Amino acid sequence: SCSTVLKTLHFITRPLSDEEGNFSLAYIITIHKELEMFVRLLRAIYMPQNIYCIHIDEKSPRDYKTAVQNIVNCFENIFISSKREHVVYAGFSRLQADINCMRDLIKSKVQWNYVINLCGQDYPLKTNKEIIQYIKSKWNGKNITPGIVQPRHMKHRTEVSYREYIHSGVPYVYPAKIRKAQPPHNLTIYFGSAYYILTKEFVEFTLSDARAKALLEWSKDTYSPDEHYWVTLNRLPG
Repeated sequence: SCSTVLKTLHFITRPLSDEEGNFSLAYIITIHKELEMFVRLLRAIYMPQNIYCIHIDEKSPRDYKTAVQNIVNCFENIFISSKREHVVYAGFSRLQADINCMRDLIKSKVQWNYVINLCGQDYPLKTNKEIIQYIKSKWNGKNITPGIVQPRHMKHRTEVSYREYIHSGVPYVYPAKIRKAQPPHNLTIYFGSAYYILTKEFVEFTLSDARAKALLEWSKDTYSPDEHYWVTLNRLPG
């Protein structure tokens, strides 16, 4: 029961400070296994003023999906992504899962300030308040998506087309013998982390801007596009 979940797992039920209550964070958590680890993560980052989008891999077992849904049903500010992907490691589906959650979060009534993406095997080293204070002190109004111009040894990820295959029931991506066209709008491709802390304004930009949409379409057959998509858009002038 929900009362048992809240009580036995000691979920925080009210903002621990005015500063936290006035600065809501959004979280995107992509999961596919290890229910207990997911619950531990959720318990550690949960705050009632925040909002959480959970993307469950579409190919996860049915009982796993049901268990996650039962937990999510106990909270008004946690929801399952309205569109789920069959996630393939290093494939476009991993990036699409985040974007699906972003579309849902933008429609939320919660006025969140930043979005942070995590996977089910992550765990925080800082409290909610420490995260907020770090963002405000060094990154206020800016995105945290570090990266560099795509190194030569990484160029193969975006210079040739990659396709998804399945071998012995295991999906994976592999290069095809097709050379890709140059990036749209003459964009310089950067390379960085798939993980980020992004402003709400930047999320709105990525979901609506013509250059962002063109880069997303171009990235569909690249290797691990989540490691170049956000950082490349963040380096656009303005």
